[in-house]
Amino acid sequence: MEAIRFGTDGWRAIIAEDFTFTNVERVAFAIGLYIKETYVNVSGGETLPVLLGYDTRFLADQFALRAARVLMAMGLTVRLASRDIPTPCIAWATQHEPTGGALQFTASHNPPEYCGVKYIPPYAGPATNDITAKITENLKHIPASGPELAPFGYADSHGSLSHLQPPTFDASEPYMVALSRLVDLERLKKSGLKVAFDALYSTSRGYMDARLERAGLQYQGLHMQRDPLFCGGMPEPKPEYLKDLSAMVQSEKFNLGIATDGDADRFAVVDDRGVFFTPNQLLCLLTRHLYKNHGMTGAVVRNLTTTHMLDHVAAKYGLELIETPVGFKYIGEKMRSVDVLIGGEESGGVSIKGHIPEKDGILANLLVIEMLAMEGKPLCEIWADLEAEVGVKFYQRRGDLHLTKQTQKILLEHLARHPFESLGGRPLARVSKLDGLKLYYDEDNWLLIRPSGTEPVIRVSGEGTSEPLIDSLMLDFKRQIDEILMGATV
Repeated sequence: MEAIRFGTDGWRAIIAEDFTFTNVERVAFAIGLYIKETYVNVSGGETLPVLLGYDTRFLADQFALRAARVLMAMGLTVRLASRDIPTPCIAWATQHEPTGGALQFTASHNPPEYCGVKYIPPYAGPATNDITAKITENLKHIPASGPELAPFGYADSHGSLSHLQPPTFDASEPYMVALSRLVDLERLKKSGLKVAFDALYSTSRGYMDARLERAGLQYQGLHMQRDPLFCGGMPEPKPEYLKDLSAMVQSEKFNLGIATDGDADRFAVVDDRGVFFTPNQLLCLLTRHLYKNHGMTGAVVRNLTTTHMLDHVAAKYGLELIETPVGFKYIGEKMRSVDVLIGGEESGGVSIKGHIPEKDGILANLLVIEMLAMEGKPLCEIWADLEAEVGVKFYQRRGDLHLTKQTQKILLEHLARHPFESLGGRPLARVSKLDGLKLYYDEDNWLLIRPSGTEPVIRVSGEGTSEPLIDSLMLDFKRQIDEILMGATV
């Protein structure tokens, strides 16, 4: 059994291996201690209510119920979601009324055998490192085994918490109202756009489609039922899992196809040709849209792996560009501390000024539809306009190194001491150690090497201003990595 570890976005593990009811109880107890220590209503001496939600995964609702009972046994007031709920919706609910935050049971885009839990503080964004460090410290003092919570002294005389039944809540309507303040629904109604929506069996069904219907758009849903196994696929909005959506858009002549991941905090788009637009492209387009069509300003925040084309877009409009480590919690921190127009990452997470400091795939999809309505042209033409305005093109590459922990350590230590002085015939310009190792071969041609915060792999991301250039960087990198690994003693 591996130690419970909070990564870039909560704790995730395989169901029945490490993600067990016993470990869920321990994590819930540790979070409960943090809430009791931090969010106490001083005037009344009572803790603020805690919200609990879950996605469509196997047993996610039961894990959430067990955690709710733990918190109730600790004397906390809890409310359990009445159905599976998107992460951005429950995050929004934490700050709609005073709360002690929320526990969301989800593994986001991970395979179906995974479950996970995120603690969302009352500021409605991902928990920062100092918060998860306190929760992890609490875990050290909680027994690793025992029937339910009997070892902690919170169970009833029978060693059970089954008699505790939490009240439920439904935040869908006020969340929908909040979205309507950020998107011009009248413009959508008048647009005549036809939209295909692939829920990917996720929590966005009943939310994304409801918003489309209220906006008066012609739409058709796909994969709208709950399926804990995601029909043998993945709840990840990548091209390989969006083939049905792409085919529907082409065959039924839709103007746009949209999708979300498992907990609806990430989004994806295919255009009227069924062509997938990357999150990098969409983040650039939405920045332009908010500035051009809404007249909004503020800083543009991206993480290390996100396209540098966004830097050029920000520069064109005179907007500050801020770079953060990987993980939306760092973007969320910036959104809470400075004037941010938009924050996003290449994995499909986006939020904007006036909204919560948490990624929201439902809002992002609505903004793309709004952009088409305001521009009055297909997505590919809007992208061509942006490329012409910026005057530069970028090409991305990405791969994963599946290595043993020991080999990972050897490789990362070697690269930290001896970064590649040249790749593809280009000399190394500078090195950033903000998160992992980012090797710049000029400001727009780079490679990033960092261990994943959610999976046991090393991520290798790269970007260049031409395909031959980025391909030469990646190929030379692989060649030199192979030489290092061949000489490693494992």
